[in-house]
Amino acid sequence: MRVAIVTESFLPSANGVTTSVLRVLDHLAARGHQAVVVCPAPAPPRYAGFPVVAVPAVSYRGFRAGLPSVQLAGVLDGFRPDVLHAASPFGLGAQAITAARRRRIPTVAVFQTDVAGFARKHGLSATAPGIWRWLRHVHSQADLTLAPSAASLADLADNGVARCALWGRGVDAATFHPRRRAGARAVRASVLDGAPAGTAVVGYVGRLAPEKRVERLRGVATLEGVRLVVVGDGPSRPGLERQLRGTATTFLGRLDGDELADAYAALDVFVHTGTHETFGQTLQEAMASGVPVVAPAAGGPLDVVAEGETGYLYAPEDDGALARAVRVLAADPAMRARMGEAGRRRVLPRSWEALGDALLEHYRTVVAAAARDGGRPFDVPVR
Repeated sequence: MRVAIVTESFLPSANGVTTSVLRVLDHLAARGHQAVVVCPAPAPPRYAGFPVVAVPAVSYRGFRAGLPSVQLAGVLDGFRPDVLHAASPFGLGAQAITAARRRRIPTVAVFQTDVAGFARKHGLSATAPGIWRWLRHVHSQADLTLAPSAASLADLADNGVARCALWGRGVDAATFHPRRRAGARAVRASVLDGAPAGTAVVGYVGRLAPEKRVERLRGVATLEGVRLVVVGDGPSRPGLERQLRGTATTFLGRLDGDELADAYAALDVFVHTGTHETFGQTLQEAMASGVPVVAPAAGGPLDVVAEGETGYLYAPEDDGALARAVRVLAADPAMRARMGEAGRRRVLPRSWEALGDALLEHYRTVVAAAARDGGRPFDVPVR
């Protein structure tokens, strides 16, 4: 199969959209398919043996947004894909879906970012209805929209987007593993330096941006018996370092690969603060590492966390409930061990290999429907 992937985010940017696209490309390469990537510049010229075409882009709050480009049409005409995969389409992805329809190329759009929710957190609440109108238009042009969670599917349905199906996110349970605890001793030693015996290491991993609301962790950082670790980078980091000054907080910056996996394994509790996550990939990575999680009872975490079994879900706007959940886990090593083990068992079936094969089936569904119906629009069976 020949797959054109048009994504709103790619390397060197590190976020959930980029990670998902990278794993899809890895899977396509492993299964012997052909692919091409179109993304905002700058970007590496190749990935997994596939060419990467970088189009002009502008930057806003640390995000690179691809601009409409004639390169896109040239890529589609030259590569002649069997299917177009639009990752979190908004600007560049919207152009790609329109261009694909004109060429009668079947399209799969992946809904990954709550753009309207992010706009509200950036003080742009008045734009949210317009954003949803645009997203409804974009996704209604696609033959199939894939959403990562039940909450996301409900949001799409509530906003008039049809032809949707569930496609979750995989986790690398070999890289993110409890056995890394031994290798994480150096991280723990640096964080716990001078702390009383029994102090728990509580950590956040992710982008440091307003919509992630990491400043809410100040109440956690001031808990007795807790040391806070923040892993990640982004436009909010300078402000967060000021807000958390004077607390027992360590900023480790952006980590990747083995360093990131060791950081997860160094934690006793993983905590998340953003309330507009369509999925929550970092929660899965923490659970694969054998770490119990505390996350808001909203959006993607509702599908990821088993309340009271693999961690706790708190009322999304209740900072006190967030701190109380962390305090309970920080004080009970036996509970942390039970929940950590249960969390790993829960995510083990969610390999990227299984998710990649499921995605290929979605591709085949829209390709077969296009061949059968001889044009669009057509109905795609939703499983």
